[in-house]
Amino acid sequence: QVQLVESGGGLVQAGGSLKLSCTAFGRALSDAAGAWFRQAPGKAREFVAAISGKFETTYYTYPVKGRFNISRDNAKNVLFLQMSSLKPEDTAIYSCAARASGISLSTNPDAYAYWGQGTQVTVSS
Repeated sequence: QVQLVESGGGLVQAGGSLKLSCTAFGRALSDAAGAWFRQAPGKAREFVAAISGKFETTYYTYPVKGRFNISRDNAKNVLFLQMSSLKPEDTAIYSCAARASGISLSTNPDAYAYWGQGTQVTVSS
């Protein structure tokens, strides 16, 4: 059974930074695409960033481009999301996801078989 566990969320002032981590247990995910999604109160879940397996191609939603960076440490089976220049509108529960197989990244949540429980990120103005 595969389990994804996020950490690193918290409260930060606007303009600050946070780094989220997502550790996978149960199997190596080094060749599988991974992603981060977020859901703000009263809003639908939205795609944030994704990274492909093998070649580590990345893709970001426009509002976070240039501010967020997705990366992975395959040796430790960890997916990261470095967030900088945070804004109040970035406040949400952030969840990591990984594909069961396949190196291609996707912005569609249905492409991902494994999900973490989510970690709260709150940005104060």
